Amino acid sequence: MRGAKSAKWVAMAAVVALGVTACGGGGGGGDQGNGDKAAVDPSGKFSVEVGEPQNPLQPANTMESNGSMVIKSVFSGLVDYDQSGKTVYVNAQSIDSTDNKTFTVKLKPDWKFHDGSPVTAASYVKAWNWAANPANKQTNSFWFSDIQGYDDVAPAKGKPKANKMSGLKIVDDSTFTITLSKPIPYYVYKLGYSVFDPLPESFYADPKAAGEHPIGNGPYKFVSWQHKKQIEVAKYDDYKGPNAAKNGGVVFKNYSNLETAYEDLKSGNVDVLRQVAPKDLPVYKQDLGDRAVDQAYSAIQTIAVAYYTKQWKDIDPKVIQGLSMAIDRDTITKTVLQGTREPATGWVAKGIMGYQPNAAGDVTKYDPAKAKELIKEGGGVPGNAISIQYNADGGHKEWVEAVCNSITNATGVKCVGDSKADFQADLNARDNKQVKSLYRSGWVLDYPFNANFLRDLFGTHSDGNQGGFSNKTIDKEIAAADSAGSLEESEKKYQELEKNLVNYMPTIPLWYYKVNAGYSEKVTGVQYDQHGDPVLTGVQVKK
Repeated sequence: MRGAKSAKWVAMAAVVALGVTACGGGGGGGDQGNGDKAAVDPSGKFSVEVGEPQNPLQPANTMESNGSMVIKSVFSGLVDYDQSGKTVYVNAQSIDSTDNKTFTVKLKPDWKFHDGSPVTAASYVKAWNWAANPANKQTNSFWFSDIQGYDDVAPAKGKPKANKMSGLKIVDDSTFTITLSKPIPYYVYKLGYSVFDPLPESFYADPKAAGEHPIGNGPYKFVSWQHKKQIEVAKYDDYKGPNAAKNGGVVFKNYSNLETAYEDLKSGNVDVLRQVAPKDLPVYKQDLGDRAVDQAYSAIQTIAVAYYTKQWKDIDPKVIQGLSMAIDRDTITKTVLQGTREPATGWVAKGIMGYQPNAAGDVTKYDPAKAKELIKEGGGVPGNAISIQYNADGGHKEWVEAVCNSITNATGVKCVGDSKADFQADLNARDNKQVKSLYRSGWVLDYPFNANFLRDLFGTHSDGNQGGFSNKTIDKEIAAADSAGSLEESEKKYQELEKNLVNYMPTIPLWYYKVNAGYSEKVTGVQYDQHGDPVLTGVQVKK
């Protein structure tokens, strides 16, 4: 996501944290801190490459990877995930349920926000009710739709009947209950997403100002935000969580292109990258040596269809299947992307509970003859021309051009890239339903369960469904998977749903992501987590 880590849209092409979420990768998975014995400065700050967040820094208003990394540094929620994808308590002491419908949450004692106020049950309940209220226009408000009473607060039609969800009850200062409208066996997994973070009482006096200067309860406290330049956070010394910072703080440096960031890394002007630009992939390992990172993580790149446009409304899915089979994923990932991606065979990223190989069947296999046949059978591409929208600051231009060339050469359908200046502009166009034809879509896990890549992207009313895909059969299958009697049964039903997506083609799967990045000689202990983000709290700054 990001995207939730964030129901999190991924900004970058070639990609692109908590200590407890760090996941090891194969071959160059990051500095483990064992090979470098240089003295470190526990108060030293380091810089990391990032883009401008799309929205104010409010936990429920962040659905992209630039803002979410800052949110995760400033806020901590109830749970996170360990290396195997299991939940780990952070601010929660326990979350208990006997029926997967009502959950009792007990908080760890003595947690405080950065303004010194206590983190209480009300800090969560009030924050969730505020975020669910449509008047507050939070991007991820639908994430609360599982909670009983959400429809009264945010009805699909008509005026709200309430301003609080009936399913949230405060028991005492450290205890609250969550009652869902129906049982969901994987609900505790969802609570690791930043949308469920608490807010201090001071937030409500001026939410807009709080988004510019957030007060959280995480390992870092906010210092400043110079828009389109940098965001700075400092270590919070009184942090009570399991992932206290091993450094003095982080400067999130804004870059408009990855090539500039890489040159700054080589010259020591930025310390940690999330991704190397396609142009630099052939040389970055030679340039950086053991400071180069090559590691898989749980994200997927797709081409999404703007189904709300005149071009794609009521289109036969065979046309989308044909476009998919016109893409030579093997060649593009090996050449343009220098082997840093693995062709996708389904819609769920690797490393996720419920991932299954070859879920899409033959539709992701390159077959020009079959591609032309399917497009013809489906009635053809309206106008015989398509465009793929992408953000110019994310290193996408090269592969978008390669995909377009592959489609045109295989089928005769004209294809061009539709470049937006930056990720913010790209997301705004999606949010405002201004995409002309197709758009590139990268999604990183918000929680390590396959529902996050299926329900949260393809459900008719899901926040992540920006293309307008809607199918009653898929919605029914989502409801059936959510109401399963066990986690294992829910996982299996979502696997069946994924295999059924080939008949509807909400998006075209392209490839699974990897972190191809690096860091400067100034830092050590650099690792990347399952979201593809550097684990900020574990970075150590050399003296």
